[in-house]
Amino acid sequence: MTDHPLAPVFAGRTPAGVLSWPADLPAERALEAARDAGWEAADLDLTDVSDRAGLMTACATVMRFPDYFGANWDALADCLGDLGGWPASRGRLLLVRNWQEYAAARPEEWNTLQEIFADAAASWRETDTGLAVVMVLAAAP
Repeated sequence: MTDHPLAPVFAGRTPAGVLSWPADLPAERALEAARDAGWEAADLDLTDVSDRAGLMTACATVMRFPDYFGANWDALADCLGDLGGWPASRGRLLLVRNWQEYAAARPEEWNTLQEIFADAAASWRETDTGLAVVMVLAAAP
């Protein structure tokens, strides 16, 4: 796994954070490598997500948020700060794919989501169970 783009993160040599995944590599490779490294991995696929309600539902499902999740930005930030429903012994990788259409259609919401992801990754950085948010880049048309 040493030639894997995320190997330094999994090994603790590079801090977890919001990272990008090359469009020319299968996204499943990131999920498999995370699991092989003892990290929990979740696949947030935003295909067909067209509004904030759909985004919140997708996040809550993939990251196993509690039933009381309020489905708003503050609640999302709070749940990302306390991932008790998504336990991890080493770290967590959230793979975000097919996000480009949502980002283009709802740029303000997308910017808010990126800020929340960045804040959450930064807050988990100083723990033994870091959070890496990996954005799968789109292939060139």
